[in-house]
Amino acid sequence: MDTLVAAGATALWLGLLTSLSPCPLATNIAAVSWLGRDLGDRRRVLASGIAYTAGRTLTYTVLAAVLVGGALSVPQVSMALQRNMNRALGPLLILTAIVLLGLVRVPGVGTGRLAQRVGERARTWGLAGSLVMGLTFALTFCPVSAALYFGTLLPLSIDRGSPVALPALYGVGTAAPVVAFALAIALGAQVLGRAFRVAAAVELWSRRGTALVFLVVGFHMTWVYTLGW
Repeated sequence: MDTLVAAGATALWLGLLTSLSPCPLATNIAAVSWLGRDLGDRRRVLASGIAYTAGRTLTYTVLAAVLVGGALSVPQVSMALQRNMNRALGPLLILTAIVLLGLVRVPGVGTGRLAQRVGERARTWGLAGSLVMGLTFALTFCPVSAALYFGTLLPLSIDRGSPVALPALYGVGTAAPVVAFALAIALGAQVLGRAFRVAAAVELWSRRGTALVFLVVGFHMTWVYTLGW
């Protein structure tokens, strides 16, 4: 039970870190502007935020269910993954930490232009537009988000046999700061400015701290499970 709680907290934290990273900033700003457009109606802002969160969560969950669930549904693949996942997880954590620290530059992946086009059209769709924006923006992977999702979350989901719950928590985490900023817009520009400054500072040290933890855990797992020393 404790390991599941820890895995859930880790998935949620990875989602928060993804949302606050500089790389997805463009889509996050667009989402914040869209969600906070009804300055005089905080309930509508909240409803739009819930729809946006649902969209991101659905995308990450379905993608993980296909990748993780498909792998775990094949007995031979499932047994091989569960048997060797600890061996692979250490090096994956080290690689993820290197990306988080910006020590290497890797090209972004995903559907950035498609997400931008859909986001522009979704502005006229009301609450449905918030849902669609969440669905499409979640597909815009950059080096940091790709490393966290494919390099850490999916291996963790495979290791814990959780193709739905952990990705869903990750999706909620990626949307939570965006919704908070949208509510800050509804409360006032000064609140939003302070929130962005705090988020920028928190993200930098959180990313570095997470990378340090990943390095320590990754080297330990590599030493114990991969090298067998």
